[in-house]
Amino acid sequence: MAEPARLVVLASGRGTNLQALLDACAAGGLAARVVLVVSDQPSRALERARGAGVPALFFPREKGVLREAYDRRLAAFVAAAEPDLVVLAGWMRILTPAFLDRFPGRVINLHPALPGAFPGLNAIRRSYEAFRRGEVKSGGVMVHHVVPEVDAGPVIVSEPVPVEPDDTLERFEARVHAVEHRLLVEAVRRVLGAR
Repeated sequence: MAEPARLVVLASGRGTNLQALLDACAAGGLAARVVLVVSDQPSRALERARGAGVPALFFPREKGVLREAYDRRLAAFVAAAEPDLVVLAGWMRILTPAFLDRFPGRVINLHPALPGAFPGLNAIRRSYEAFRRGEVKSGGVMVHHVVPEVDAGPVIVSEPVPVEPDDTLERFEARVHAVEHRLLVEAVRRVLGAR
């Protein structure tokens, strides 16, 4: 039987997408295991990792440190974990080639919008507000390969998430997160299956 794939997860926030991966690995729905979680913030993701017995690294960017220097140091820590795949699951920093070039074709990102729509921060709120203004028909979720341009890499999987007429932002956001959890696991499965 083949060894499970090794995942390193970068997460800056609550870690609910990390938890979806941890749960899928534990249940056998994903032939992988999370071997390291890194956060640039003192985040709930680190707590979730430690609770699951996964090494957790708090790695903030210090003032005055250039992005490329930070990314080179981050890449060294990640490379030491020997990942088959690096998963950005709520990672809120743009990665430069100093990081990406160490893991060519092996870094994927979850983004709560459809391809080409609402790159960058606050995508859920921005898509909700655009729907309310009649500019879009739905929100969505995608998982894509990471390139230096924000949320612009080749798409692995995407799915629209409709905004219901009586939705509040909170209800819409909850539905987006539910799709994120499922789609991230599916995207990791697809990428690992193509190895």
